[in-house]
Amino acid sequence: MPADTPLAAAVEARLAAWEAEQVADRLWERDGTLWAGSGAAPEALAAWLGWLELPSSMQARAPELERLAREVRDDGYTRAAVLGMGGSSLAPELFSRLFGDPLGAPPPGSAGLELRVLDSTHPDAVRGFREWAESARTLFCVSSKSGTTTEPNAFQAVMSAHAPALDFVAITDPGTPLADLARAQGFRAILDGDPAVGGRYSALSAFGLFPAALHGVDLGRLLERAQEMADACRRPAATNPGLRLGALLGEAARQGRDKLTLLTSPRLASFADWAEQLVAESTGKAGQGIVPVVAEPLGEAAAYGADRAFVVLTLTQESDPGLGALIAELRSAGHPVEHFALNDAYDLGGEFIRWEVGTAAAGIVLGINPFDQPNVQASKDATTALLEAYRQTGSLPAPAPWVSEPGIAAYLDPASLGEEPVSVDGALRAIFDTAQPGDYVALQAFIPADQPVVERLERMRGRIRDRRGLASTLGFGPRFLHSTGQLHKGGPATGIFLQLTADPQRDLPIPGWPESFGTLIAAQAMGDLAALQAAGRRVLRIHLGDPASGLERVDAMITAALG
Repeated sequence: MPADTPLAAAVEARLAAWEAEQVADRLWERDGTLWAGSGAAPEALAAWLGWLELPSSMQARAPELERLAREVRDDGYTRAAVLGMGGSSLAPELFSRLFGDPLGAPPPGSAGLELRVLDSTHPDAVRGFREWAESARTLFCVSSKSGTTTEPNAFQAVMSAHAPALDFVAITDPGTPLADLARAQGFRAILDGDPAVGGRYSALSAFGLFPAALHGVDLGRLLERAQEMADACRRPAATNPGLRLGALLGEAARQGRDKLTLLTSPRLASFADWAEQLVAESTGKAGQGIVPVVAEPLGEAAAYGADRAFVVLTLTQESDPGLGALIAELRSAGHPVEHFALNDAYDLGGEFIRWEVGTAAAGIVLGINPFDQPNVQASKDATTALLEAYRQTGSLPAPAPWVSEPGIAAYLDPASLGEEPVSVDGALRAIFDTAQPGDYVALQAFIPADQPVVERLERMRGRIRDRRGLASTLGFGPRFLHSTGQLHKGGPATGIFLQLTADPQRDLPIPGWPESFGTLIAAQAMGDLAALQAAGRRVLRIHLGDPASGLERVDAMITAALG
């Protein structure tokens, strides 16, 4: 970042103030008054700072986790599956892809298991995952901090219909309903989480480390790197890597550069997904927030607006000339760019700490509580009400579309669009015409994240940026509800939300539940739509009769709407 810019000056001033206020010392002393601007009780804030001690405390638990992983391998298991959402699934997914290959194969030369994560309730996705798990001996990690999370409970119900209890391990806080279920059914093991560690700060707890151990990751080496960064984050603010990141994120947002654009080496792409949840759910509240922009196609430097701040993460052994050239161009164009280079995959342990400290520190700058998620409950409550109606009547109380055409329909609140569109393409034009500088577009796809679907949606994102100068995000439901959903409802009213839904090819029952996976994901999509509308957000739902041909039509409509 150039040293002579207003942002650089604000960052240095913030660090100088933090040094005078002994912020680093107070953080490690668990001083909740650091976030006094949020209005939350200091003791309530301090109760969520257990993640600070994980690099040291988990060194004592690492042998237990690695011993259990060895026993699993010795028993003939070749695959491991994490059934989780949000904080309990994103770190395991990162471990699976960074230390192995994109399909979750273990690290070269390792005795680890193939590792994959299920965090979609779409029937087609669940069925495909179950077929993968049944094709070899698989250990299932049912991961839920509260033990009441709907999605992991549903996943466990469908997998347990085809696998014995000894194929399951529960990872949950002590005394939860999941722990009770695991004891009653005779799971292979129950691994305790730490009640003082929130889900999105839990990468270095049992939620992240046991799947990593199953995959063949050296936990001691990972925690050693984490401890090195934790020690560095005890230093005074000016030389503290975590506080420096937090000052940058917070001050950039205060100056209108609230679109945190994460650029990574290919192998580190899943780190951006993990950081997206951490930053979005921690900062997106009280009308404020930092919008992480992840996996956006690279563009020309001139295509990025003045609402951007860039953080780049690379692996030194992974050359990417195109990314290096873009970094230079962005800096020449005056954009703030921070670059972190990881010497190898195990430096990930340190990055977890840097970003957790940085995100907590950004909360100090913004005057918010970085450890709660008050608006997440809105979607859950709306979904619960829809499912209760289904249990009473046998059908979801679905609203009629505003406009319907063969194979496609649009659902909207015309008051939020400024006009009453009479066609689907008219609705898309209307919502994009509401865009102002500093807005962003959130694509929310409640369909399986198949590669052709992802590639088409990413191309849409590139056109949205290049033609309108708008940042965009892409989330697959219900996964994004546990990562960026808080930001969408509680953050700034700068989002334009395009929800994409489609009927599954074939539904899948949930054993012992009145609803199926098709009903569950439909209710989750409808519940989030209702919560966004209740928050006064600009949101348009497009329902596709067929995902492939429907997305092609939507792609053409968006291209025309962008002009």
